[in-house]
Amino acid sequence: MTTVEVIQLLVSSTHRYMGRPADGPTPTREEELVDSVEIRQNLGIVGDRYFAHPAHRRASITLMAVENLPVHINPAIDLRQTRRNVLLKGIDIDAYVGSTVTLDSGSGPVLLAVNSAARPCAWMETTIGPGAQRALRGKGGVRCTPLSDGVLTLGAAAFTAADMDSQEVR
Repeated sequence: MTTVEVIQLLVSSTHRYMGRPADGPTPTREEELVDSVEIRQNLGIVGDRYFAHPAHRRASITLMAVENLPVHINPAIDLRQTRRNVLLKGIDIDAYVGSTVTLDSGSGPVLLAVNSAARPCAWMETTIGPGAQRALRGKGGVRCTPLSDGVLTLGAAAFTAADMDSQEVR
């Protein structure tokens, strides 16, 4: 087990990055950064744009490491620009593709299958700044499927990982 910190949580009910990046994101009136998220097994984050969408079941929750944010390009960067759901401090989450991980921020463990890398797209150049897409290659976070129900909140969390092939705990 490793202690990490949940720095930010994002729930967005709308797809804000549609069309051409040069046109900018679709505005929103909702506050997307929240203090806690409710997660449902195989469905995602309640209230999020990918919740219960069959095409996004393997990518319904995205995790990213704060250490990988390109603050040299934009010091004010946060989850609203990257469109990831959970920003963690203290773990290289990109190294866990193919693993099952558990996050427990005090309400019980949330089990996640880390399915693939969340590759940065051209929108990063618009929302973060020039050079962001290249800066995030290989460290843009991971796409996950929730394997259990639960709640994540801001603050300290216990992180564990098990390799999906051998089921060894790391």
